[in-house]
Amino acid sequence: MTAHASNGLLLVVSGPSGVGKTTIVHEVIRRLGGEFSVSATTRARTERERDGVDYHFVDQATFQQWIHDERFLEYAQVFGRSWYGTLREQVQHALDEGKLIVLDIDVQGARDVKMRMPSAFSVFVLPPSEETLLKRLRARGREDDAAIARRFAEAQTEINFAKSSGVYDAFIVNDDLEIAIDQLCDLVRKRR
Repeated sequence: MTAHASNGLLLVVSGPSGVGKTTIVHEVIRRLGGEFSVSATTRARTERERDGVDYHFVDQATFQQWIHDERFLEYAQVFGRSWYGTLREQVQHALDEGKLIVLDIDVQGARDVKMRMPSAFSVFVLPPSEETLLKRLRARGREDDAAIARRFAEAQTEINFAKSSGVYDAFIVNDDLEIAIDQLCDLVRKRR
């Protein structure tokens, strides 16, 4: 075991809505003993959510102060309402302890993290085809046709950005969930 091998790894995973990235991320964490990064947010907590477990729930003023204090690796305002951000201190603490810490974030967040922590290992999860992605979005049954069309257009933009931006170290295609999970686990093991 080299000294480098004991270092932690920041794994950044992105992919369009409906591609299965959250399922993949949770299974990779389970198999490799990783830790999921808990984001900070200004949105209201639901009854089932726990502060510090699901999110760090903070008010607008606190979040803005944390931006000012440069406490975030990345942050964004989503749909012009709530703010979300990845706390630098939590990530650094996990890395210092030699842990695998995983971020499930969008392409803009991944770009910001990669700028601030170039050693981060970033992977983009692709659908097998655009048609498959559209079918998956419809199969979720969560949204009307207009919302699905909007998500599909966003997905196409994200995929194009991911392929052309140079932010991502690897791409995996989620055609078969088990194979995609195995591929990501293998990539992480090689990187560590």
